Amino acid sequence: MEIRQTLGHWLTSPWRRTAVAAVAGALPVLAFPAPALWWWAYVALVPWILLVRGAPTGRRAAYDGWSGGFGFMLAMHHWLLPSLHVFTIVLAALLGVLWAPWAWLVRRFLAMDMHTDGDMGVDVAPSRGRLFAALLVLPSGWLMVELVRSWQGLGGPWGMLGASQWQVEPALRLASVGGVWLLSFLVVTVNVAVAVVVSVPQARVPAVAGLVATAATASAAWVWAPRPDADGQARIAVVQPGVIDGPDRRFDREEQLTRRLAGQDVDLIVWGESSVGYDLAERPDLAGRITALARSTGADILVNVDARRSDRPGIYKSSILVGPDGPTGDRYDKMRLVPFGEYVPARSLLGWATSVGKAAGEDRRRGTGQVVMDAGPGLRAGPMVCFETAFPDMSRHLAEDGADLLVAQSSTSTFQQSWAPGQHASLGALRAAETGRPFVHATLTGDSAVYDASGRRIGSWLGTDASTAAVYDVPLADGVTPYVRYGDWPVHVALLVLMALGLTEGARAVRLRRSGPARLGPPARTVRESPARPGR
Repeated sequence: MEIRQTLGHWLTSPWRRTAVAAVAGALPVLAFPAPALWWWAYVALVPWILLVRGAPTGRRAAYDGWSGGFGFMLAMHHWLLPSLHVFTIVLAALLGVLWAPWAWLVRRFLAMDMHTDGDMGVDVAPSRGRLFAALLVLPSGWLMVELVRSWQGLGGPWGMLGASQWQVEPALRLASVGGVWLLSFLVVTVNVAVAVVVSVPQARVPAVAGLVATAATASAAWVWAPRPDADGQARIAVVQPGVIDGPDRRFDREEQLTRRLAGQDVDLIVWGESSVGYDLAERPDLAGRITALARSTGADILVNVDARRSDRPGIYKSSILVGPDGPTGDRYDKMRLVPFGEYVPARSLLGWATSVGKAAGEDRRRGTGQVVMDAGPGLRAGPMVCFETAFPDMSRHLAEDGADLLVAQSSTSTFQQSWAPGQHASLGALRAAETGRPFVHATLTGDSAVYDASGRRIGSWLGTDASTAAVYDVPLADGVTPYVRYGDWPVHVALLVLMALGLTEGARAVRLRRSGPARLGPPARTVRESPARPGR
């Protein structure tokens, strides 16, 4: 009790409280690569929840949410600092605001009520009904934060909490039911229940009951979820040249590595993002060299061209399939560009970012639609480029359109010694499990990875120090997962929960207004401060 009182008094300083909230918000990042402590995700939000729960007012709780969101976004994207410098901090502060409403809800449902007993105020634990509601409302609120920040204009869904479970087989099975959204919902639910068990002794029974109900629901979904049906096998080669300066030297190394694949009975060869630095129509010599490689290896080659197109204005990043007779005509132009890395949003307003970091000097152009390519007999490949793999809807649409294999071409060479390559490669496990389709993540400089249709890793990753070509025997799969069939249904459920909350609170406010002053949530608490401490 004395420790709690001392800590509460120490947190009366707004600046100290803000700093603690930022640190608490950053804790979940340890569940992602490189630390990859997947189990940590189930308790990582507890310190943040407890801090917000004890906020003296709803406004202070919202500030704690903002500060924690800032800490989370900065820690998750800290590897951007060498490229965007101070702008990384600005972006984290802007996006951190999204967690303010969520934190207000945390205090609304978990804070102690203060009842009067004579002349004294007595803290009373939240009712069981309110606690059970919290197990639905707070995860729903978190999903709304992830939904809003998943908009590409706000940076995309990198670091969704459910993505921390990429190496947990039961979690991947659940991803096939409700995508990464369902995993985020379950992870937040467990955190809320643990926070209640820790902070409200009187409410341990409903909290434990909530945990049991969550586990039972997840287990039922796990048992029910259909497994992908085996449907043949493909031999896929990944060519990773490593860190090589200049498009010409890089192409030479890719050519050298690809030649080694001759005679290995490969079905498809995948080069990484920006593997070709020139438009193939402008450089028929390069197109001829790739065609010769396809002929000698007996496999189509999926390259990625990062260049100004000859048939239309602007720079595109394009996945192009080249066969033994030359380019097949299959082409996918990247649709979702990396903010600041490939274009500057509202350049007239934010163009100054190019002067303080490595923001794009010229905006690349967007493609208009996804493409499924015929990459060989009985093999239809759905390409994505770079951080498009963070968007679950893109891989889902490719599976709907008949892709047998999901292919991502990427390059994280700018962030070579950071956590970014591992975080990026891990996303393939989720996209594979969600769609029931194997996933190939091919990069220029690592980490490259291949996953089967259940999200299990095939072979070893090609790390950031590798310059090689590797062949993987990839089992193909058939069937439609519930996530592909029903889409982002956990998000729709969360929206319904929050709409029901809004209607309930609205009706309650009207009823209280008719009978007397309305009060939503726990009352503000008055903190008595010691006059002996200066500077308060």
